[in-house]
Order: sequence, then structure tokens, then C-alpha cells
Amino acid sequence: MIPVLQDSFNQFSIGPFPYDPKHSAIGEYHYYPSEGNSGGWYDPVVYYGWLGPTWIVTEDEGVKYMEQTRPQAAISSHWPLLVKGDGRWRDYKLEVTVRPLSTASHTGILFRYQHARRYYFVGFSDGRLALLKRDQQQITELASVPFAADCDTRYRLQADCSGSSLSVSVDGIPLLSAQDDSYAFGRVGLSSRMPAQYSDVLVTMTDRQHEAWTELHTADDRELAELRSRYPQPRLWKTIDFKHFGTARQIRFGHLTGGSELQLVLAQHQKRGHKDAYAHISCLTAITLEGEVLWQLGEPSTLTDHALLSADLPFQVCDIDGDGFDEVIVARNFRLMILDGRTGEVKRSIPTPLSSASGGELFSVPHHVYAFDRINVDAIRIANFSGNPTPTDIVIKDRYSRLWVYDSELTLLWSFHEGITGHFPYTADIDGDGRDEMFVGYHLVDHDGKLLFSLPVETDHTDEILIGHWHPTNEEPLIAIASGEEGFMIADLQGQIVHKHMIGHAQRVSVGNYRPELPGLELCVSTFWGEQGIVYFFDGEGRLIHQFEPACNGNLLTPVNWTGDGQDLVLLNGNTQYGGLIDGHGRRVVLFPDDGHPDLCAEVLDLTGDGRDELLLWDAQRMYIYTQDRPAAAETVVVPEKYALCNASNYRGEFHYPR
Repeated sequence: MIPVLQDSFNQFSIGPFPYDPKHSAIGEYHYYPSEGNSGGWYDPVVYYGWLGPTWIVTEDEGVKYMEQTRPQAAISSHWPLLVKGDGRWRDYKLEVTVRPLSTASHTGILFRYQHARRYYFVGFSDGRLALLKRDQQQITELASVPFAADCDTRYRLQADCSGSSLSVSVDGIPLLSAQDDSYAFGRVGLSSRMPAQYSDVLVTMTDRQHEAWTELHTADDRELAELRSRYPQPRLWKTIDFKHFGTARQIRFGHLTGGSELQLVLAQHQKRGHKDAYAHISCLTAITLEGEVLWQLGEPSTLTDHALLSADLPFQVCDIDGDGFDEVIVARNFRLMILDGRTGEVKRSIPTPLSSASGGELFSVPHHVYAFDRINVDAIRIANFSGNPTPTDIVIKDRYSRLWVYDSELTLLWSFHEGITGHFPYTADIDGDGRDEMFVGYHLVDHDGKLLFSLPVETDHTDEILIGHWHPTNEEPLIAIASGEEGFMIADLQGQIVHKHMIGHAQRVSVGNYRPELPGLELCVSTFWGEQGIVYFFDGEGRLIHQFEPACNGNLLTPVNWTGDGQDLVLLNGNTQYGGLIDGHGRRVVLFPDDGHPDLCAEVLDLTGDGRDELLLWDAQRMYIYTQDRPAAAETVVVPEKYALCNASNYRGEFHYPR
């Protein structure tokens, strides 16, 4: 037998396995790995309500143990997992020494793990030894026998997979077997729903299994290298020093000085009250692509806490008055303001609405009481409810219950308070009358604020929204929403849910021409809370066509016009090991160079003017901008319709639509 993985956890010091101490949402749209030595293991399960680490390394009589610490009562429906290995492993034997510290629920090991909602599990539960298959919400028992495991014994648990044949032994005694060909390959892992200790992980292959895997591995690497050679690779085009005014995902782009060149506006913040519920813009800095400061409002800070935020900040860049220069529309210190983009001077200003002016239920308000008399604005969107030639209406919202609409003179047009709003509304002229409709939360609202319909969804809130035609057979636009624990849904314009996929906590969604060989466009969706970081591809009719787990957070799913030939790639993040651009099959076809670039934040934008997108990577100190290392192959570059610069948000469904 040839060992391909051996781990006694001796590379760890005793203490917590790396985790986010704040259990924050930062990883929704930042590449935000937990600090510390992970030893090649990966914890794919996060939850905002947890305290402390899920996994700790302990020691007894010189032996190291990886210990799962959470009882079932604390983990809800989640299965704590810890994963390692090569996702292309096929036939192998996994052995792990396991001690259940409680026998009240499942304690065992995973094999042929594909992602955190698809794997085989074998372990102890309810006086049985059970072999289970998990596929999303469905857990199927493949085989079981009575087994009276106790909390004082260490068991050598063994799973052997060869083709469709699965077998299980305990302490060398064969006890279970089954035939199942659902999962042909995958990593290995540890999983328990009650505290348990694990030691001496060993994965082995027979000579024949190892030879087959080596041949497959080599062929895959050769094929991927050839595929990558067809794509332009990133070439560093420009760097920007943010000095003392840098930020994370709180940057807007616009034409502040007129002309074709873009400028940047960076926002720092302070947190008020409870966590990120009432973030306040503390500093705005407008700069050129060369890093020259045009103007600054407020006092800059180098504190990380003033740069890193798990929410939007209320500012946008837009030519709101039609004078040929973009203004900055911002809510700051309980005032809604329009700033001159050239100077930062205030052109118009009004107080934000009084909280008491709107009755009705408030959602997700810390301590169930709104903290201020006036609204602390959570986000801003520019829309066209007035029927003007360009969008000049301003939507402001709180977090997560109410919104107000103003015209470019800051005159209130209407307000809306109906259920939970989610993060960022979507506006578009759906009925062709020259005025936008708005989809917010689970509600479609007309241009005058009249509620048209609400989807029959009772829980959670919508994180991201898309509206469009994605398949030639669609007669009218459809609505796609990533709605947390409600999963990923597609609805029609009559308020009927056409597809609902319970894929975990759906977080992000984008649409593009990810699979040019298929008709129409494809949708890409990812998860966060619970089993985080799973990426799903759906065709234009809403059918699942691919799923995988990149083994990291911060996957943006932004469509990228990288080649200019009509095919879109998907931006994951800026990390050299896990990030880059993938195609519609989940293959990392474009990698970032190992040149010391920041990888906290990423964005996509055409900055050179050739129609193809550049890739922007940054943290609070600096930004690296990459362009292609070769000219476009096609004589005419295909340029898709994409989200307008005037509506930037961390919670918008990204799109590339054919023009």
C-alpha cells in the first residue's frame, strides 16, 4: 500500500485550529483566510451565531488530537467538517482513530468529499455504525449495523472505496459494504455533531490505484496547462499607493473631472452601536489612477477597523444633474448630500428621514430599538423612476426595513416599508414605460412606490438580485435571487417561483456567457453561512450543470470579459493558490502571478479602453491593476452590457448581457 496522506497532527501546537474569532461576514466578498497554521486542512463551515473555535488541537501522553468542540445543540442543522486531500482522488483507503466524547449524535469520517453538502460519511450514531450519503439536504443511509460505541474507547475507523464498491471496517473487522456510484472522487475529512477526538489519519492506495491516479493526475495537469495557454495571463499595468486613506471593498469609480478617464472615491468608516449595523462614513478621498489626491472629506485613518466592513457604505458616483461631471451622492452624519465630484464641495444637502416618520415592523434591529432619531443610511442606489433620459433619482435605505426615494433636487418622491428589504434593491424598466420598477427583498414595486406583488417566501432576506433574459425560450425577463437559507430562486414577473434550489445559504449570484456551447447565458451562485464557498453553475433554464468547492472564502463570482471573444470567465478572488479566473466548468484557467500583490479585495473594470476588463486587487495600503499580456485575438472586441458604475454594491448580482 502506498501512503498518499499521513497526519498525526504533530505539526500543530495545542490550541484552536485557525478560525475567525468574530465569526464575521467579511469573507462574503473579501478573501479573508483565518490566521494560523492549518496544516493543509480546511474548515468549510462557518456560522455567525457561534462562539470560539469549532476545532482545537489537544494532547495526551504525547499524542496529538484534533478535537471537535461543539455539541449538537449549538450547531443547529450544520455538520462541523474538517477536510484535506486531493479532490481528484478516486480509489483509496481512509483510516482514522476516532474517540466519540459523546455518543448522542454522529461521529465519524468523510470520504469522496466533493463539497460540504456532497460526500460519503461513515461513523457512529444512535447505537449503530452507519454508512451515509449526503447530497444537499438529503441524507441517505446506504448500510448500517448495530454498534454500541462508547465515549472511553478509541476506534480505528476504516473506509475503503474502489469504483462503486464501498466497505467499512472497525479495528480491522469488516462490518459494512454497499454499492453506490454517485461520487467517484473526492477529498477526505472529519465530521462529528458532538464533541469527538481524531488522530492518526492515513490514506493509502494499492499500487494499481496509485498508478491510475498518477496517470489521471498527470493527464489533468497537462490538459489544464494547455487550456491556460489559450488565455491571456495577467500583466501588471499599474499600482496605486493608498497611503493613509485606503479602504477595503468601499471604492467607487466615476468621471469626476469629466472626460473618459476614471477616478476613484475611497470611503473609510467608523462603527456605531452594534457591530456593523450603523456604519458611518468617516472619510472620503477622491484620487486619480496615478494616486493623486483630488480632494478629501473627513479625517483619514490607518486603523484596520476603519477600512474593513461587512456591509455597504452609502455613497455612489453619478452625474446626477447632467452637467457632464459626476457628483458624489453620500449620506454622512445623518445628512444626504450631493458633492461636486471635482472639489468635494456640498452642492445640495438635506437631513436624513426621521425614524419615527415610518411606522411598522423593523427587522434585524439590534436590541429591537432603532438607535437614532434620524436614519443612519445603509446603502444608496441611483434609479430612474421619474422617466428622465438618464437615472437621476436617489434611493436610500436603512438596514433592513425601509427605503426612501428622492429626485435630483433631494425632494422626497415616495417611501416604501413592506417586509424585509435585504441588502441592495434592483431597479430596471421591466414593463417598457420608460420608468424603472424595483425589486427589493421579495417584492416588486412600481415606479410610484405601489406594491405589485410579493413572492410567497416567509423567512430570511435577499442578498443579491438579477433580472433578465437568460435563455432563448424565455418570453419575458425572470428574476433570480440569492436568498440565504431560502436558497437560490428564479421567479417570473407574475410573482410565481419557477425554480427553487436548496443549496445552502445562497449568498452571491452572477450571469454571463460562461458556457458558450450552451444556448443563452449561465448563472453562477455561491454560498456562505453554514457550508461556505460552494460554487454552483446553472443553465439559462435554471438547471444545475456543475458544482464544486474552491476551498476558500471571498469568491466574488464576477463575470469577466477577459478575452473579448464573447466568452465570460468568473473571478473568484485575487489569491494565487485559490483564486484567479475560472471557466464554466470550474477550471482555474487564469492565475494571478506570485508577485506579492494584495488579495483582500478584487474588482473588474475596463480601464485601458480596449473593451476587455482589467483585474483590480487591493487592500487598505495599495492596489495592483492587471491587464492582458497579449492583444485581443478577435478583430472586434465583444463588449457586454454590465452593471452601471453609478450603482456599486457588495450585494449586487453581477451581469454580462449581450448588447
